[in-house]
Amino acid sequence: MNINLLVKFNDGTDKEITGTAADIVAFEERFDLSMAQLEKHVRVTHLLFLAWHAEKRTGASKLTFEKWVETVDAVEAGDAKK
Repeated sequence: MNINLLVKFNDGTDKEITGTAADIVAFEERFDLSMAQLEKHVRVTHLLFLAWHAEKRTGASKLTFEKWVETVDAVEAGDAKK
């Protein structure tokens, strides 16, 4: 159970981030929204949270969600190859 996201940062770099079950559970708890409903109710905040949580969980970022979002230019669905 993975979700792949492509994050484009303000510094011009791109990063493919893979959210796992742990990130999905954190998402569902924070937003009280099932991943099954995400397609129907998707918000940019949802995608950003999933990407940030994966970055925080893996130690790639120590920033709070709000500070991390300030470094992001865009987020979109990533390649489903993983």
